[in-house]
This record gives sequence, C-alpha cells and structure tokens, in this order.
Amino acid sequence: MNPLAPFLDNFGFAMLDGGISTELERHGADLDDPLWTSRVLLDAPERIRAMHQAFLENGADIIATTTYQASMAGFQRAGLSEDAARNTMREAIGIAVQTRNAFWSIPANRSGRLRPLVAVSLGPYGAALHDGSEYHGDYAADDATVRAFHRERIAALIDAGGDLFAFETIPSMAEAGILLELLPEFPDLKTWISFSCRDGRHVAHGEVFADCAHRVTGSRQVLAVGVNCTAPENIAPLLASASGVDRPLVAYPNSGETWDAAAQCWRGEACDAMDVGAWYRRGARLIGGCCRTGAEDIATMRRSLCEYLAK
Repeated sequence: MNPLAPFLDNFGFAMLDGGISTELERHGADLDDPLWTSRVLLDAPERIRAMHQAFLENGADIIATTTYQASMAGFQRAGLSEDAARNTMREAIGIAVQTRNAFWSIPANRSGRLRPLVAVSLGPYGAALHDGSEYHGDYAADDATVRAFHRERIAALIDAGGDLFAFETIPSMAEAGILLELLPEFPDLKTWISFSCRDGRHVAHGEVFADCAHRVTGSRQVLAVGVNCTAPENIAPLLASASGVDRPLVAYPNSGETWDAAAQCWRGEACDAMDVGAWYRRGARLIGGCCRTGAEDIATMRRSLCEYLAK
C-alpha cells in the first residue's frame, strides 16, 4: 500500500512539516550539541511533542521524526550503550506516533483532513559527522562505511512504527545509489528521496538533478523524489527539469539563508514568500519547508496552496 495515495487522490497534495530545529528552538530547545535535534530526545522530549503538535495544528499532513542526524555511533559517543542508543532512536518514532494519535483522537482535528503520517527522517552520512559535509557529499569514507551506516539505522527503525521513510538532503547520486542498493534488504520499506541542490540544475555534489531523480525512481519502493534544504528560488527550475519523472515530486526548501558550517550560524536573508503554486504546476505534490521555516510558515504555505488550487 502507498501511504501517500489517499492524500494525493483526495486533495492533490500532502503538506509536509517545516524545520524541526527551528520549531524546537522556538519551544526552548538548546541544539548546540553534536547530536543536534537528537539531543532533545535525551534532555527534553516534551519539547519534541510540542514541536510535532505545532506542525499538526498548522496543517502538516506528514510529520518527520527527530532522527535526521541520529546514529548509533553518535549516541554512543554521548555515553549511551548500544542498546540505549537504539532504543533512543526508536523513541523518536514513538513520540511522533503518540503525538499524531493524540491529535487525531480529537474530533475537531479531523474536519476536512486525513489521518496524518509519520515519516522516519534519515539524513545523509555527513549529517551525523556534524561538520557540514552533508552540504557537499565529499566524505573521507568509502562506500562500505557509508553503506554500513545507513543499514544500521534502517534496521534499527524499520519496525518502530513509522508510516514511511524520508531519506533527506542527500547530496550526491553516489549516496543515493547506496540507499537504492539497501532497499531490497527491507522490502516493506516505502520512502521518498530528496536531494540538496547547489543551484537550479545540480545536486550539491554536482550531478544533474534530473538524472538523479530518474535513477532513484527505478525502485518501486521510492514513492516520490525531489528537493529539500535548497534555496527557494532554485525549486521551480529543479522541478521543471524533472518533469518526465513518473513519481510525485517533493519540494521543501529552506528559508533561503545559508548555513555557515565553520561559524555554526545562518547567513543571508530569508525569502519573503514561498511560491507553492509554481511548485505545484511543476509537479510538486509533497510540499513543505526545511531549515528556518516554522509551523506558522507551514500554515501560510497550506493556505496559499489551497487558494491556488481553488482558482
């Protein structure tokens, strides 16, 4: 079963959530830690619940778990045992599922909506290194190391209760290819794959985005493909370049600001508005935000998209 199908069949789109780190910080979380958002699992899980709740209340149909940067090795470096590391990663899915279920148990929240989904978020190998290498994909690691990293995380979370997986901010076709090799080992796994891109044509590592999109949709386990954590002005040309792909496209850009990995801060100016109608015209059916977009931004994007579709 394709968990996205009811949303696309009934409404023509599914609204994603926004920047988890942004919303967690708004709820008082301190993310100055190598574990980043995963640190909150250890210190303040109630803030994760509040973050998920905010996105659901503001119209998200799909909420992503706080596992993007999580890894067994990362938690073990923080002092957890192997079993505790695995259980903590699984707890992130449990928190998202519990928050979704509590939200859906309130009749007023069901009006005009379908039961939201929980996507197990897994970022690239570089994200767990906390050194900014996910933004270019040039790793000082061989394919076997990257493959083992992804296999371990998938195996730990495959039966933890998520509705589908989201392999996000993938910087290169090489890393996407490793994920494609692993998918048959987990035949029940359904996913979308989204790439980070450097401009309106190329993924972060330099390959042509359209070529990457066509290649990953060779797997029937890949339900959608697209772009995330990329400047908003690049989204429309990237989607247009992949117009021949036989899957729904995904678009959830960042605010337009740029992360300075050396200084550990954001630079530049945020985009004034997201042109969700233009993205929809070019095939985007899973639409949301990434870094520096909060719950209120998701509400604005959903309202804008509904207005566009009502014309």
